[in-house]
Amino acid sequence: MDNETKKKINQRYQHELNRGERFWPDSIFKDIIMVSAIFLVLILLATFVGIPAEPKADPSDTSYIPRPEWYFLFLFKFLALYGQIPLLGKIEWIATVIIPGLAVGLLFLLPFIDKNPDRHYSKRVLPISIMGILVVSMISLTMLADVPTGLTTVGYLQTAGGLIVPGLAYIALLIMAFASKNPSTKAMIWTTIVTCALMVGFTVVTLSVYKAPVVEEIAVATTLEEQIQAGQDLYAVQCSECHGEDGKVVKIEGVKGLEGKEIMAINGTDVLYTLNDAALAEVIAYGRPKAGMNPFGKAYNPEGLSKGEIDYIVTFMRYVWDDRFEKPVMKPLYPALAEGEIPSYDVHIAPIIKRYCISCHRPGKDNNDFWMRTYEDLATTGDNAPNLVAHDANSPMLVVIQGTAIPDPADPTQNLVGVMPPNKPLKADIIDVFMRWVQAGMPQTAADAAALPTATPAPKP
Repeated sequence: MDNETKKKINQRYQHELNRGERFWPDSIFKDIIMVSAIFLVLILLATFVGIPAEPKADPSDTSYIPRPEWYFLFLFKFLALYGQIPLLGKIEWIATVIIPGLAVGLLFLLPFIDKNPDRHYSKRVLPISIMGILVVSMISLTMLADVPTGLTTVGYLQTAGGLIVPGLAYIALLIMAFASKNPSTKAMIWTTIVTCALMVGFTVVTLSVYKAPVVEEIAVATTLEEQIQAGQDLYAVQCSECHGEDGKVVKIEGVKGLEGKEIMAINGTDVLYTLNDAALAEVIAYGRPKAGMNPFGKAYNPEGLSKGEIDYIVTFMRYVWDDRFEKPVMKPLYPALAEGEIPSYDVHIAPIIKRYCISCHRPGKDNNDFWMRTYEDLATTGDNAPNLVAHDANSPMLVVIQGTAIPDPADPTQNLVGVMPPNKPLKADIIDVFMRWVQAGMPQTAADAAALPTATPAPKP
């Protein structure tokens, strides 16, 4: 920088000081206003928008695919696109160390590379162009982070917009800046504008072409009541087949391979007083093979329970069975029925089935292929289908839940279908709900039930 330029800069600095613009308190006051505004926006976002709750981390879940935080997703996507380049894609350290290192180093060296003393943006076209393309590229790669790469149309679009276009633009800008003594600022500006437009265009086209798979949102129990309810639902599906609805079973009935096996009741002091929460969770996760209990944790069973789900079951056992804990007021399993009210599958039957039936009546269990996962399963599945017939109080399922087995026509000494559930009979009010529902025509939704005439009280079993 020559003396004439220094003189101009000092004169401009003195001029700004004479106008009253000083670092303290003027510049500091502006910074405080801006920081306060950003902080207020963050408070409002956290209060009214928030973030969805997520399950607890499970180190034993080998199916989990780690992903960085959102502010590093552009690097995550850059590495994925770089991996598509033949030969170079196999040398990951270039993309993970060398290229990011050069980019950060360039930011530090930019003042030494571009020694232009002018501060006005019109005189700093090269650095502004580089930063503009870089920022747009980061935003574009972040938006594409959830789109898979590969040798497909979507993969080619991402590679073009995320690597090729910005890469060629950087090379073109450097050539224009250093190949001639008087670089064309218009050419740089237009190169930047076209590059950014192309990156935005490729991003929009990619997102419009790609059809993201529908991912079921994972519900996370946050309150104690929700955790107990979640644990009770999980226990009903995973554990009640052997241990019964209330954990009192001491002799297993109706479970293939474990028929007649004697076990310890898990709802008493012998278990709950001697095992803490961590020990209970370990028993569920790792099982007890010698006692016939398979592991339920993901470490040994990829289709098993996550750490959070196991914790829910332990919470349920503590607050429902352990007399040292005060059980909070819980919502009923299903809404109480008024006199003549017709139950529906969605509101009344589905929760009952989830609690008492689904542990056995699902694929992979010995259940005569009678599945109860959905409304359609009830009427269509089973070796002796249909097990439920609308308006028929003598439907096979209604017969067996009332305590009467169905004999085998070929051999009356054997039962075709035994009493259900095998461990403990259903309560009278639950049987009544099933009877009302079937006699009314098995409505699926609450609206379907409301549209029917008043139900006739079910006959006493």
